[in-house]
Amino acid sequence: MFCFKRESTPPGGGTVFAAATSCRRPVVLFSSPVAAGYPSPAEDYVEGKLDLNAHLIRRPAATFIIRVEGESMTGAGIFPNDLLIVDRGVGPRPGDIVIAVVGNELTVKRLIKSGDGWSLRAENPDFPAISVTADMECVVWGVVTGSIRQFNRR
Repeated sequence: MFCFKRESTPPGGGTVFAAATSCRRPVVLFSSPVAAGYPSPAEDYVEGKLDLNAHLIRRPAATFIIRVEGESMTGAGIFPNDLLIVDRGVGPRPGDIVIAVVGNELTVKRLIKSGDGWSLRAENPDFPAISVTADMECVVWGVVTGSIRQFNRR
């Protein structure tokens, strides 16, 4: 189980949640992988416990969770309402998926280096890339290190 505490409201609105690692609720981790093709015989072997905070959050003080709005990154497997794990302690590299402040709004895009310039590329052909120019305000706010998606909300 993840524990979050409301941290701040970023530029452009929304809510950022800080990862609260003081809350620990390990879940059972099975050593047998699950078949995504044909079913395999069930095994009653438990490998141990898995703490999702420890598994997904490397730098608790620099890690935040933010909810996705929009469909510009569906090609990267990021969908509306997904929760993105963002590490502000990681230096961005070309090809990383980042949270950037462009103008006064947050956006999630892939950071691309081309020639002498940089761009923020959507992973959906319906959305244009954002070319970063010297006269625009653009700051990489953090690197996306993971995503959480919930299926069949009940």
